Amino acid sequence: MGSLSGKVAIVTGAGQGVGQGIALALASEGAAIAVLGRTRSKLDATCGLVRERGARAEAFACDVADTEAIPGLVERVAETFGGIDILVNNAYSGAYGPLLKMDDAEFQKGFVTGPFAAFAFMRACHPHMKARGGGSIVNLVTSAMVRWDQSTYGAYAAAKQALRSLTRTAAAEWGPDGIRAVNIAPHALSPGLKWWVENNPEEAEEFRRSIPLGYIGDCEEDIGRAVVALLQPAMRYLTGATIPLDGGQANFD
Repeated sequence: MGSLSGKVAIVTGAGQGVGQGIALALASEGAAIAVLGRTRSKLDATCGLVRERGARAEAFACDVADTEAIPGLVERVAETFGGIDILVNNAYSGAYGPLLKMDDAEFQKGFVTGPFAAFAFMRACHPHMKARGGGSIVNLVTSAMVRWDQSTYGAYAAAKQALRSLTRTAAAEWGPDGIRAVNIAPHALSPGLKWWVENNPEEAEEFRRSIPLGYIGDCEEDIGRAVVALLQPAMRYLTGATIPLDGGQANFD
């Protein structure tokens, strides 16, 4: 029996990278996982890995940009598993680049798939969590919000700052319902970052040296396991906070 046995978790963007790492870490502690993402083959692969850990997994193909479909999707998850205890808003698809080269649609996409989608999931999950006596929401933000040079990261950082603020509001308003909400700001060797490291070795080494602990985090061991720790009863008094999981690189003071 794991520490999360009997719990049901929704993890968006769980087909690969950090989302997959979090899903696997939760599964290792016994949580049943609703594996959400756009690519069915990747979702099926994650479900297979979750089941190897002895946990239940079901795939739900979705694009979080379709925010109108989210409430119905959450209801399907609740019907399939019998309830919802944990929500991890990891999925994000936005634009990067100089502000003057970004059109309105590119800028807005990050807000739709970031705080807009997260809000839709959070609001839809709220009654299910409340009915089970409480729950936990983990929203993924970024150290780009406090980066010393935000050039090319402006739209990304702005969307994630909005999500960070949304998390604090949910923590304040939903605490009486037994629902906690926290942000994590991770660095992890996702497929995209791994590609960049392999193709830009000198820049990647400079980046690695800027991390006090000396390495880029592992999606499951460094990020997923930290999420598991945040969900434990010993952390029940923590809500509304932003926790950097980046080896000490960013300064959130």
